[in-house]
Amino acid sequence: MSELKVYPDDDPGHPSVYTDHASIRRELEAVGIRFERWEASRPLSPDASEAEILAAYRDSVDRLMGERGFRSVDVLKMVPDHPKKVELRSKFLSEHTHSEDEVRFFVEGQGLFNIHRQGKVYAVRCEKGDLIGVPEGTPHWFDMGPNPRFIAIRLFTNTEGWVAHFTGNDIAARFPYLAA
Repeated sequence: MSELKVYPDDDPGHPSVYTDHASIRRELEAVGIRFERWEASRPLSPDASEAEILAAYRDSVDRLMGERGFRSVDVLKMVPDHPKKVELRSKFLSEHTHSEDEVRFFVEGQGLFNIHRQGKVYAVRCEKGDLIGVPEGTPHWFDMGPNPRFIAIRLFTNTEGWVAHFTGNDIAARFPYLAA
């Protein structure tokens, strides 16, 4: 189940918790964060190729690409035995920004986006069917967990792909990680 925890950025112990999609969307939209639900246009097998995944979500991907000017799209698959999982998790766990919106759609699995905005941390556990859009220049970090298992569609305006600008703030170490 998708979940949003909203913390004061100086108190990781007392969040407000939201679990229904409408409330999560409302809370995130109030601070400029996109949160949507997408459905595949056709069933996908567990071993679906990148082309099959993109075809199943083509209408939603094309709509968003046209709306936001994204120039490229890809599919990222993470599994518990990925050889770089520790290195990648460590890199994503540091607070950073991007010079473009960071948009991720979860085809399968889960991940935890933490967005640092307006004196609060918005911890969004995204799961299958969730799309999140973190606005350009917004400090955030991502936790894929110690044994990552997800498939995500990523959209980019920068054809170089994922480029982070690390803030040097250690805030991410003070907030809960994704356990599973």
